[in-house]
Amino acid sequence: MDYLKEFLRLVHIVSGAFWFGSAIFNGFFISPTVAATGEAGQKFMGYLVKNKGVTRVIASAAGLTVLAGGILYWIDSDGLSSAWTRSGPGLVFGIGGIFGLIGFIYGMLIGTNLNTLVRVGSEVQGKPTDEQMGKIQAAQKKLGVVGPISSYSLIIAVICMALARFWN
Repeated sequence: MDYLKEFLRLVHIVSGAFWFGSAIFNGFFISPTVAATGEAGQKFMGYLVKNKGVTRVIASAAGLTVLAGGILYWIDSDGLSSAWTRSGPGLVFGIGGIFGLIGFIYGMLIGTNLNTLVRVGSEVQGKPTDEQMGKIQAAQKKLGVVGPISSYSLIIAVICMALARFWN
């Protein structure tokens, strides 16, 4: 038994499950609810980001997933040099990895914009200034773009990872 590969698979699957579940739950349920509930939702998200470190925790799980997955692909492909990379499983794992990287990059942009919203929101005293409102609206607009890209990329990545070994 190759203990390194088994350990990396465990890290990849467990951290990936956490990352995927968190991203999907946040993207499809938490974020729309926060947007719909105004100030109460903003306070909730502020607490989640500042006090619970949700962006840091999800980013850590995402980083572990990408790192472990990359190492596994490197090992299985013999340093990207074997015929396995052109086989059904190799191609589908590779495609899944690319979509995982897209989800990771756009997920980092989600975290950056959420942190901006929380930081600017905590600076607001009463009614936001025009500058503060501009920063809030810009971050919300960016979240509206990067959020779905990250979520749908992760859905495609998970589908690829689940089916790759059966692709002949």
